[in-house]
Amino acid sequence: MSLSEFKLIEKFFNVKNKAAFPAALAIGDDCAVIDIPEGQQLAVTSDSLVEGVHFLADSDPALLGHKVLAVNLSDLAAMGATPAWLTLAITLPKADEAWLEGFSRGFLNLADQHAAQLIGGDTTQGPLSITVTALGLLPTAGALKRSGAKVGDSVFVSGVIGSAGLGLLLAQQDSTEQYNEDLLHYLKPMPCVELGKQIRDLASSCIDISDGLAADLNHILEASHVGAILSDSLLPVTDGVEQYIQKLGGWSWPYSTGDDYQLCFTCSEEQEAKLQNMLKGYRVTKIGEIEKELGLRVRLKDGQIQPLTKGYQHF
Repeated sequence: MSLSEFKLIEKFFNVKNKAAFPAALAIGDDCAVIDIPEGQQLAVTSDSLVEGVHFLADSDPALLGHKVLAVNLSDLAAMGATPAWLTLAITLPKADEAWLEGFSRGFLNLADQHAAQLIGGDTTQGPLSITVTALGLLPTAGALKRSGAKVGDSVFVSGVIGSAGLGLLLAQQDSTEQYNEDLLHYLKPMPCVELGKQIRDLASSCIDISDGLAADLNHILEASHVGAILSDSLLPVTDGVEQYIQKLGGWSWPYSTGDDYQLCFTCSEEQEAKLQNMLKGYRVTKIGEIEKELGLRVRLKDGQIQPLTKGYQHF
C-alpha cells in the first residue's frame, strides 16, 4: 500500500536531527515557529531543483538528497551565515520507500553535519522537483555582500574550478573510470560553510560559484561598480580539468561551467596578511585583482588579455 502524505513525512522526515538552534515549534503544525537570538539577523535562501534540468534522471537518491541541501548551504556560506533551520518541499512521481530512505538519509546526514534543523515543508505528487529553503544566523549588520569590492582588492577562490562541470560530463556519459575526483565534485559538493564564517570580517565581498566563475564574479563586479583582471596561470584546476582544457584546445571552459559551489571573494591589501594566516588548512587561491576599468578580463599564459562574460543562464 502506498504511503499517505503524512505517513511519508513522519517516517522519513520528522526526525530529531542535531539542531544548534532548536525551533520553538517544528514539524506537526500549520507553521513552524522559531526564535531569533538577540543580536542576530536571519539570512534566508531558497533553491528549486528539477529533474532533467538541475540533476540527471535516475540520480542516486542519497547523493541527490545531499546535493539539494548543499546548494542552499553554499548560499548561506557566501553570506558568512551559520545554518540553523531548513524547509523541504518535494514533488514526487510516486511514494517509493527505497528512494525516500536514500534521499532523506543524504539530506539529513548533511543537515546533521551543520546542526541545521528540518522544521517543515510539503509533499505532493507530480514530476520530480525539490525546493529547499535554508535559514541561517548572522551577527547584526555582519553579512558578507556582493557590493563591497574596491579597486586594489585581491580576488580569491576556494577549492578548484571547473571540476563539477567535468564531473557532469562524466555523469552524462555514465563514466566512473576517469577523473573520479571531478565526478565526486559534481555528485557530492561540499558547501564552504566554515570558510564563509572565517572570512566574514575580512573579505570585502563574496559570492558562491554556482553558475560559473565568470558569471558569478561578474555579479560582484556589477554590484560593486568595478572590474577585475584574473591570471589564467593561477586558476586552481584538477589534473582532469587541465587535460580536458587541452583536449578542447581553448582556455575559457572552466570559467563558464557551473556547479562548483566554491566561494569567490575579495579582500583588501590591508586585510590580506590576516586572511592568509587565518586560512591555513583551507585551499584558497589568489587569482586576480579588482580594477577601476569595468568588466572582467583574463590574462592568458601567453600574455594576451581577453574579456570574459560567459556563464550558465537559467533562461
